[in-house]
Amino acid sequence: MQVPFTDRFIMRQMRRMMDGAARDQDDSSPIRLANPSKLKLLFAGYTCADNMGADVRVEEMLRQFRHLFGAERFEASVFTFGQTEWQGYFQGTDCLRPKVNFPRYLSRLVPNYDGVVACEGSLFKSHFTDLLPTMMVGALGLASATGRLSVAYGAEAGEMSVELSQLVRDYCSRSYLIARNQRARTVLSAQGLKSHSGTDTAWTFEPFPQEFGKRELRKQGWQGEPILTVCPINPFWWPVNISLMKAMAHALGFYRDTHYGRGVLFLRSGAEVEQQFEAYLRSLATAVSRFCKQRNYFPVIAGCERLDRIAVDRLSAMMGGTAKFVSGDYEPRALVSILRCSELMLSSRYHAVVTTMPAGIVSAGLSMDERLDNLMIERGHPELLVGVREAQLDERLEGVLEDMHVNREQLRTETEFDVCRHLRRMSYMGRLMVEHVQSRYPEFDNLQRRTSWDEYLPPLTKGLEAVLSRHVLSDVWEEEAGSAAPESTLHLKAKVRESNYATEWSKD
Repeated sequence: MQVPFTDRFIMRQMRRMMDGAARDQDDSSPIRLANPSKLKLLFAGYTCADNMGADVRVEEMLRQFRHLFGAERFEASVFTFGQTEWQGYFQGTDCLRPKVNFPRYLSRLVPNYDGVVACEGSLFKSHFTDLLPTMMVGALGLASATGRLSVAYGAEAGEMSVELSQLVRDYCSRSYLIARNQRARTVLSAQGLKSHSGTDTAWTFEPFPQEFGKRELRKQGWQGEPILTVCPINPFWWPVNISLMKAMAHALGFYRDTHYGRGVLFLRSGAEVEQQFEAYLRSLATAVSRFCKQRNYFPVIAGCERLDRIAVDRLSAMMGGTAKFVSGDYEPRALVSILRCSELMLSSRYHAVVTTMPAGIVSAGLSMDERLDNLMIERGHPELLVGVREAQLDERLEGVLEDMHVNREQLRTETEFDVCRHLRRMSYMGRLMVEHVQSRYPEFDNLQRRTSWDEYLPPLTKGLEAVLSRHVLSDVWEEEAGSAAPESTLHLKAKVRESNYATEWSKD
């Protein structure tokens, strides 16, 4: 994996800032809270860029932290990469727009906080870009170098460039790492880094009521049929790189579709990328159209990030102009309400799956990297995982859609049970965070005493409470109490998963 010169230059600059901060720190005088009655944290993530998943996971992270530490004792600042135009998100936080020259910017910013929480999901991986991970790792490294809290909360880890891998090894060894899944922990362990078990934080997100989604669907022709929602992307135009040449051409009207955000960042482009993207969309259109016709499903195309609009528009056109919805046109609560009206989902977007699983939506992953792979494998549904580069992709997708349709009731129950497992993991993350804060800042005391695992979660909706009641209480505990429940495949999976969870909780 070759890293462009500009990325390497920024990595070297970030190294200099972290090394300088470590030299300047006086180890004999540990950092104390600026205000013993308030914890002030910087959340380093990727929000307000019309990326539904990034916004949702950070919103729920903030909600959990307010619950754990008390809203009046917790102060947060959040990195944002666009306008915070939706009402009700990141309330009470200071929204910061990182500078282009982020190494120097971070070196001046981090000392103003009691700690840094890296909240970007794709933290330890190079698939999308090395620049964003470098910024997050830089924030973590500056915090730990100066004796402050340095926490990665629910982070994914995957393939990294040599340069990023070395940066992570050199500057994250003193950070407190909570990984999103076991496979991420394995990757971090190979880097010589200790981590703890965790998950994503979007599981507790509550969208608008389902009636909102139904109303929006009716506007686009839905008449009550079962819905198959497809969430496409362009899997082939990553990673993002800095290009001064393309930036100059962009000023003249070129590279409009592949310009990433603002400034000098651009996605990959060219004939090979276009051929791969076209084949991916054609396979999706063929499989989904055939399945919907045979099984009388209403197809919906949804984009969970602003960047997905091109994929959504092209796929919808290939299918004759079917209903479509794109993040940016709809705020996260609205978009997830629409997604949760689905009977089945085929998604290349991780958070489209995560935010619909609590409603029991049966989903399959069309995957380009390890995020959906890890989610589906841990859920116990590797058969519902398809790679974007697989041969005869349309036939493979048709088979997966048919399997989901035939086995949807069993898959729905298993999906709900897996949500319970993730909620238990999310509560465990909360407990770890409280204990870590108290060990680092013992003066920050008088926190609420908690006596049950669910008290480490933010307040749950009635829907999530019902899911927990159905599965955690019945499937596992009744068997242990001597119930004569049949040893179904689901039941066996439930016992194994609960056992695995108990092991994770105790060994950490």
